[in-house]
Amino acid sequence: MIPTPEQAWELLCEYNEGEFHRKHARTVGDVLRWFAQEEGFGDEAGFWETVGILHDLDFEQWPDAHCVKSQELMRERGIDESVIRAAASHGYGMTAAGIKPEHQMEKVLFAVDELTGLIGAAALMRPSKSVGDLEVKSVKKKYKDKKFAAGCSREVIQQGAEQLGWELDALIDKTIQAMRSSPNVD
Repeated sequence: MIPTPEQAWELLCEYNEGEFHRKHARTVGDVLRWFAQEEGFGDEAGFWETVGILHDLDFEQWPDAHCVKSQELMRERGIDESVIRAAASHGYGMTAAGIKPEHQMEKVLFAVDELTGLIGAAALMRPSKSVGDLEVKSVKKKYKDKKFAAGCSREVIQQGAEQLGWELDALIDKTIQAMRSSPNVD
């Protein structure tokens, strides 16, 4: 079974009570939906969004088993292996899952997961507190400051851009655009 985005949201909420994790899931889901349209996978936009919503399913309750426990939880629900694999692939090199991103959506998820956090934090520093007027150069300035949003791995973001074959500035620009289109991003 491939859950709809709405079903994915219900499942996520069963295991994630914190507003931060829920908002992050919605944001990444919306960003992946936008990228599906941009990258020529519009007919898979719902699938991409579902994976984005579920990618951190296990993180709030089982951070030490991240991307491993989520596979178990989804298999218990009869969720299709394509969703399970794609969601777990974002932890490549960082978790015990060890699933390398291969599909374009998996590569985008790997690249934008950390980046959405960095962009969101950079937006909060602006007088508008919005991505609406955020520019790539502002994000790049924050990106270079290792103390700013220190939990957002610059190495993973850079690896993600390289996996996609994109310049870092292009990845940042597209992710800002995607976040601007999200009704779940302030």
